[in-house]
Amino acid sequence: MSDRPLQSWPFTPAPQLVADIGGTNTRVALADAGVLRQGSIRKYPNHGRASLAEILQQYLAETATGDCAGVCVAAAGPVRDGVARKTNLDWEITAGDLARVGRTDRVAILNDLQAQGHALASLDARHLRVLLPGQPAAAGATQLVVGAGTGFNAAPVHHLPGGTHVAPSECGHIHLPRKGEQEAALARHLAELHGIATIEEVLCGRGLVALHRWLSGQELAGDVLTAAIAAGEPAARKTGQLYARIMGRSLATLALVHLPFGGIFLIGSVARAMAPHLVALGMGEAFRDMGRFSPMMAEFPVAMVEDDYAALLGCAAHLAARPR
Repeated sequence: MSDRPLQSWPFTPAPQLVADIGGTNTRVALADAGVLRQGSIRKYPNHGRASLAEILQQYLAETATGDCAGVCVAAAGPVRDGVARKTNLDWEITAGDLARVGRTDRVAILNDLQAQGHALASLDARHLRVLLPGQPAAAGATQLVVGAGTGFNAAPVHHLPGGTHVAPSECGHIHLPRKGEQEAALARHLAELHGIATIEEVLCGRGLVALHRWLSGQELAGDVLTAAIAAGEPAARKTGQLYARIMGRSLATLALVHLPFGGIFLIGSVARAMAPHLVALGMGEAFRDMGRFSPMMAEFPVAMVEDDYAALLGCAAHLAARPR
C-alpha cells in the first residue's frame, strides 16, 4: 500500500445566490465568498412572472444548485422592514420567500443604490470612466453613488470598522438648484407642474425629455434625444448644456453634504448615455461653481460606473461581509 496521502475529491461549497431586479428583466448569478462565478449570470424577463421566487427557482433548477450559502437581491425602489415592493410589477419580495427558495437563513434585500455602493470596493478600474479627476483620498474615505435613470437618487457609502454601510435616502426629491434666470424660470415651471421643483424632474429619463420639451417645444423620445445631443444638434445641445449644469450643481450640493473624498460614482441608463458629453457640456464648471468652497470641489473625483453587473457584485460583497 502506498504511504502517499489519499487524495480527496474537490469540495465545492454551497454558493451565494444574488439577483438584480430591474423593471423589465432580472439578472441572477452565483457567487463564492463575494466573487461572481464566471459564466453564471443569466437574464430573465419579468413579464408574465408571478414573483421573483419563480425566477429564482427556475435559475436554481437550470444550474442544478441545491442549498445556498446565502441569498441577496437588489430591487429598484424603497426597502422597508425587510420587504421590497415593485410598483411596476406587483411583486412583494420578503426575506421569508428568499430563505425558502435558497434554503438558508442568510438573506438580505437591498435597494439598487445600496447594492451599487457595496460593489464600489470591488470594481475593476477598467469599468470606470473618469469624468472629473480629484485628489487622492485616504483608504476608507466616504464615497457617494448617484443614480440617474428611470428616477434619480443618491446614497453615501461609509466604510466602517464593522463593514461597509450604504445609507438609504431619497435625494432625488430635494429642491432643484438654480442660478440665473433660465434655471429660476425652469424651477418655476416645474413647481407649477408638480407643486415643487426637484432634481429628479430634470435629471432622470423623463426629466431630460421634459427639459427638452420646455426649451425647444419638441417632443423627442429619450434615446432619440441623447443621440441628438451626441451628434451636436443645436436644439438638443442647448438641452444637454442645461442638463449638464444642473447635474454639476446637484452633485456639488450632495458632495458638500456627504464629503465623499473617496469619489462620486454615477450609475443608471441616463447617466451612462450622457456621460461621454457631460464635461464638454459644462458639468465641471457648474460643479466647481460653489463660491468660497470652489477650491474644495477639486478634491472630489467623479466617475461613471460602466459595469453592467455591479449590483450583482454588490449583493455578493454584502453577503460575504455579513457576520455569520
